[in-house]
Amino acid sequence: MLCGSCIRSVILRAGNIGRLAEGVLPLGVVKRSSHAILGLKDLWNHKFWTGVRMMVDTGSMDKQGPIIDVLPEKDDDGGYLSGGWRSEDGKLSCGYSSFRGKRVSMEDFYDIKTSKIDGKTVCLFGIFDGHGGSRAAEFLKEHLFENLMKHPQFITDTKMAISETYKQTDADFLDAEKDAYRDDGSTASTAVLVGNHLYVANVGDSRAVISKAGKAIPLSEDHKPNRSDERKRIESAGGVVMWAGTWRVGGVLAMSRAFGNRLLKQYVVAEPEIQDQELDEDVELLVLASDGLWDVVPNEDAVSLAHTEEEPEAAARKLTETAFTRGSADNITCIVVRFYRERADPASVQHD
Repeated sequence: MLCGSCIRSVILRAGNIGRLAEGVLPLGVVKRSSHAILGLKDLWNHKFWTGVRMMVDTGSMDKQGPIIDVLPEKDDDGGYLSGGWRSEDGKLSCGYSSFRGKRVSMEDFYDIKTSKIDGKTVCLFGIFDGHGGSRAAEFLKEHLFENLMKHPQFITDTKMAISETYKQTDADFLDAEKDAYRDDGSTASTAVLVGNHLYVANVGDSRAVISKAGKAIPLSEDHKPNRSDERKRIESAGGVVMWAGTWRVGGVLAMSRAFGNRLLKQYVVAEPEIQDQELDEDVELLVLASDGLWDVVPNEDAVSLAHTEEEPEAAARKLTETAFTRGSADNITCIVVRFYRERADPASVQHD
């Protein structure tokens, strides 16, 4: 049994919000390279490891096809990782990049998967940014999307399936770590594409932004303790929001929702906020990133920078590089998804 001072020490360490993970490069081609980027070759290790694993959920083959997941070897020295992937029909491509930056350890995880379920193509993209350790973020990378695709209502009621899967995966993590002497947590910003319908779910302060007709539109709102609705929820549950360098739950955690964080679980929930929309010809791209990017790159800048590159991998790399050169002190990880939509031929439009 931990004494009060020990518990306080554990919480304080958990509140130090280190950033998440090691690179999980699904659905991409990870490259090995030695070229310099923006003159940062002395700081960045441009070594890329290639590894491909085909994962098949044999338990549900009657309705689910193979889950394609491309994973790199572990980058032991915390260097820079990037990769890209394009769908077979050419209507979607994505790129990702991840860099340890100025942090001593790399605590950003990310995941990209695709499969076919009940005849529908699904693509899943996720950023998991850990704090107080990397175990929670790693657990999400390993289990969140797998659990979601196994939910019986994943196709028929996707929003409900996402909400239930987020909360159940949080409970699973807490149960798995019940005997561990640590209390780390993680954000999760995910985008799930089912056919032509996009669902964006968020817990924490990672963020998703789309570009629609050239305009940056956030599809998530950061879960900060000083957000009026979040503060009210926390205080109604008996918690407090205090200023300690920034606004923190109990003076400890600088976000109001997260996976894990057992000692603050009564106030720091893993209930996702979900936005959904049909993709139309005006939706050009999606940017998902940890706050290592958003701390120094506004939404509008992120979209503008992504548009300067044709390939999403190059766009993701440019965003990562820009965040670092602008002074981000955190791990930096982002995913850029580009959508290709057929536009009506003006000559074929009939006029009265």
